[in-house]
This record gives sequence, structure tokens and C-alpha cells, in this order.
Amino acid sequence: MQKNLGKIKRTVEEYVVLTVATLILVVGVYVFKFPNNFSFGGVTGLAVVLGAVLPTSPGNLTFIINMLLLVLGFIFLGRGFGVKTVYVSVLTSVGLSFAERVFPMDAPLTGQPVLELIYAIVLPAFSAAILFNIGASGGGTDIVAMILKKYTKLNIGAALFLVDLGIVVASCLVFDAQTGLCSMCGLLAKSLVVDNVIESINLCKYFTIICNDPEPICEFITKELNRSATVYQAEGAYQHNQKTVILTVMKRSQAVELRNYIRMNQPSAFIAITNSSEIIGKGFRGFN
Repeated sequence: MQKNLGKIKRTVEEYVVLTVATLILVVGVYVFKFPNNFSFGGVTGLAVVLGAVLPTSPGNLTFIINMLLLVLGFIFLGRGFGVKTVYVSVLTSVGLSFAERVFPMDAPLTGQPVLELIYAIVLPAFSAAILFNIGASGGGTDIVAMILKKYTKLNIGAALFLVDLGIVVASCLVFDAQTGLCSMCGLLAKSLVVDNVIESINLCKYFTIICNDPEPICEFITKELNRSATVYQAEGAYQHNQKTVILTVMKRSQAVELRNYIRMNQPSAFIAITNSSEIIGKGFRGFN
């Protein structure tokens, strides 16, 4: 019973995160990407270009394209190809269409295209990083990637990049050089921002502590920080003194507490602190 409740709680928390991340994506696309005609790939980029030549809005086109891609996903990948991806894709499409009706934008929010480009890149990239981090995606061209991966031997990353590049080139032809160049900058910066945000979200601190009295430090780690550690004996290479080595990993906020505790209570201890972008195991990701 308790296990089921825990599973339900995790699922609810997961979908709350999915919803918040999707709303961030909708804001970034609708407020900053659509009004400026930024077209750096993906379904929304294609919708911007098509919206300039077809008698309908980018929001409606995003909805139509996403729904078509979901149908293709169900046909080629089956019903279980990704519940989270379906949820995010539908919510994004509905959110953009809803925003167009409730908060119509006939012009950019500001007169600063570079500033708006930054937000058009950062907000969707931040959203995508959160989604990737919990095993979801924004749907759209990700569904095409899943299909290609299953049925072909193509380099999926290269294929999608070429598609995105084609959308950018089309924006240069449909709009103007400034819009095309901004879109190109967005395409180049998008993946960098996503990677950096994911790394920042997962960043942990790996401690190697060499000391003479390990008990107080281990007690602080286990009792105060609710973490664990690995302890083993070592010998110094210079004076051959016996030392104790403590290995532990924790989140950044806990790392500050541990560092301050050791510096205050055992100033002679040697501490090496290393950044780790991903930890898999009990108390961290990937442990069931």
C-alpha cells in the first residue's frame, strides 16, 4: 500500500514538473519566438515559416503538425511510444492555441530583437533540459527521430540538424536577412544551452577527504546531511603516516555545509572537491 502511494506521489510530482516545463516552453515560443519570426528548427520553427505563407497562425499550425506527428508515432511506434511525450506535445499545442486567443500579439514584446532572441533561446532550451532530465521530450521532431531510429540506419542527430538548417534557410527567404541570421544564431546556441542546463541541474559535489579523525565527519554526513560515505585506510607517501580517506557525494547546498564543518572542526584535513554532472545510485538518479 505504502509502495503504491509512493509511486502515485512520484507520478504526480513528475507530471507537475512536466506541466511547469511545458508552460515555460509555451511562454518562450509564443511571447518571444512567434512575434519575431525566429525559426531555428523544430515544429514551432516550421510553423513560423509556414504561417507566413499560409492563411493561418503559427499556433494553429503547431497544433496541426504535432497532432499529425502523434498519429504517425502511434502508427509506426505503437501506443507505448511515450506517454510523457504525448502529454507534453498535446499540452504545448493546446497552450499555444489558447494563448493566441487569450493574449493576441501583433508585434514583438519589445523593440530589442537581440534581447528577445536570448529569451526565445533560453526559455525553450531550459524547458527542454527539464523534460530530457526526467525522460520526456517536447514531441514534434523528436517523434520523427524515434521513427527514423527504429526503421533506418541514418545518423539521427545529423538528419534533424539538416532539417532544422533547412527551416532556417527558408526563414531567410520568407522573411529578411536579420530574421534569418537571428534564427541561425538560435539554432547554434540552442543545443549548447540545453546541455549546460542539464549539467547544472544534475551537478553534484564529489568529496575526497583525508583526515586523522573520521568519526565526527562521518557522523555529520550521516546524521546531519542524511548521506552516506565510503571510508578506507591509506598511507601517506612522504612520512608514511596512517590516514583515513572518506569518499562521499552530495548536492551543492549540502556540500557547502560539509566543507564549512570540516574547515571549522578539522582544519588539518585535506579536502578535494570535484564537480560531477551525474550521479546514479541510491539517493540520486537511476535508483528504484
